[in-house]
Amino acid sequence: MKKLLSVLLAALTCFGVLAFSSCSAPDPENDWENIQKDGKFIVGCTLFEPMNYNDENGNFTGFDTELAQLVADELGVEVEFQVITWSKKYMELEAGKVDCLWNGFTSNGSDDGVARSEKVDFSIPYANNFQCIVTKLDAEGKPLYTSLDQLKDKKCAVEGGSAGEEYAKTITSDLVVKDAQNDAFTELKAGRVDFIVVDVLLANAKCGKGDFTDTVVAIEVKDALEDYGIGFRKGSSFTAKVNEALEKIVKSGKLEELSEKYGVPLSEEILALKDNT
Repeated sequence: MKKLLSVLLAALTCFGVLAFSSCSAPDPENDWENIQKDGKFIVGCTLFEPMNYNDENGNFTGFDTELAQLVADELGVEVEFQVITWSKKYMELEAGKVDCLWNGFTSNGSDDGVARSEKVDFSIPYANNFQCIVTKLDAEGKPLYTSLDQLKDKKCAVEGGSAGEEYAKTITSDLVVKDAQNDAFTELKAGRVDFIVVDVLLANAKCGKGDFTDTVVAIEVKDALEDYGIGFRKGSSFTAKVNEALEKIVKSGKLEELSEKYGVPLSEEILALKDNT
């Protein structure tokens, strides 16, 4: 009996060790090696036009989507896209559920006063963006609000964990935090908030169109230019591989083609690589 109990305890101990091992966080230094073994990398993203979205035929597309596919081709692996809750992006990355965060991710921003660059390693900045304030139109077809002073104490919807949320906190304390920027638009459309703060690229793709014909970019926050970068685990061996691929893609002219196709302005840093020999 004692011998049987010893065997069972040993088995349970081994099972526990294996379970713990399988749930442990990945070693960033082995990221590229593991991706090569799997034959693919997983991108954490949200639905965010024109970066990652479903087109009229239901196909997943966008600037970041196509760029990730070009990088995958360059590296000789596949790419898989995983839609995540953006406020949980760091947890998804650290747990190994995704290999990178690639979704109009502001690399020169912060979260609750902590620079994002302290939480993840970033690729070279590849595109530029800035935040904007979107409101509904009044009866005369003009923005309901046109100054920051008018927005004090007004209700605002934002995407949790976004650069828009950080900026909105400087305007009002009455925030409705949603899982995605598209959800913020829905809140505005339904009249549950007075304004929203979102990336200008998304706003330009949605305002005045489809279900959002009665919305408009009321204020552009151009004094805070943002860099879009790809986020990786700190110390990830995958970062350098993606940067190498990005350099080849920009030199081929394919990145500028994507920029024109989706109306996404490229960063000076990425364009400088084109002439780097």
